[in-house]
Amino acid sequence: MQDVYDVTIIGGGPAGLYSAFYSGLRGLKTKLIESQDQLGGKVLLYPEKLIWDIGGHPPILGEQFVKQLIAQAKTFDPTILTGTKVDYIERQEDNFVIHTALGDKHYSKTILLAVGGGIINPQKLTLEGAEKYEMTNLHYTVQSYQRFVDKEIIISGGGNAALDWAVELSPIAKNVTVVYRKETLSAHEATIKEALAAGVQIECNTTITKLSANTDKTAIQLVTCENSKTKQSYTRQIDEVIVSHGYNREASLTFEESMTIPKKDNYYYEGKATGETAQPGIFAAGDILSFEGKIHLLLGTFQDAANAVNSVKTYLEPTAYRNAVVSSHNEMFKEKNRSIIEKQLVHSK
Repeated sequence: MQDVYDVTIIGGGPAGLYSAFYSGLRGLKTKLIESQDQLGGKVLLYPEKLIWDIGGHPPILGEQFVKQLIAQAKTFDPTILTGTKVDYIERQEDNFVIHTALGDKHYSKTILLAVGGGIINPQKLTLEGAEKYEMTNLHYTVQSYQRFVDKEIIISGGGNAALDWAVELSPIAKNVTVVYRKETLSAHEATIKEALAAGVQIECNTTITKLSANTDKTAIQLVTCENSKTKQSYTRQIDEVIVSHGYNREASLTFEESMTIPKKDNYYYEGKATGETAQPGIFAAGDILSFEGKIHLLLGTFQDAANAVNSVKTYLEPTAYRNAVVSSHNEMFKEKNRSIIEKQLVHSK
């Protein structure tokens, strides 16, 4: 017998996780499917970056923020699948059938798309043999600052992420050098000024051309760079190499031919602020949704999620209230509130 969910959320980043929480709050039988092995989406790329733009919340590390989002998403016990890539969605009578790369089928009355920028894979260094250093000192993201303490670091890339890492690592590193293949960095001017003020060495028109291993062949010891204008090259001893060339975004999710949803820039689904798309029963939230007046911040993501879930609720139950009852008056939180207050009283004694 088919197990049919009220809503299936595709994507486990901030939009998907908050949607899972909010759909539980609205009493919907919920499933969340994430292609990666971990929940958290793009925030996982910056676990030690501080997030400042969450209303009423002090600055919080990305890693801690993800943990809290996941805990919140699990409040009403949704079914959560990770490491499960959705390939194809079709409509069968009143339900949607979701086909995964694993060959499984999932059934749902509605779909909530929260796939953000797609499946994110870093653009890797194309030098021969580079991949073997990924387990040691070749990095495509910065997971922990600790390993970079008092190290000689080279960062390849000229965008905001590359310069942000340079700024944040410069106080703890021995030296930080940024190399970029073009004449002019693409990062914001303020970030570039901050990097220069922090003592970061910036070399434009410069590309990493060779990686040389240490004596036991386990890690990079020497990096060779070449200036495309002067054709001069140099080789330098390096402890850590960070590559920030952007990301390839895979968006291979497709729909049956009759289910057409207009897209902006051939990627983002065009819809409404209420999360509705042109396809009845399919909703969207977060970065993947495009509409006039959209706010591209986390606070906007949470509003997108709540609006989309409310639209799902009224789509399934036309007589339901458009919005959920606020948490301070919501019966669903009565027991949870009592438990939290009792714990706080115990700790305060």
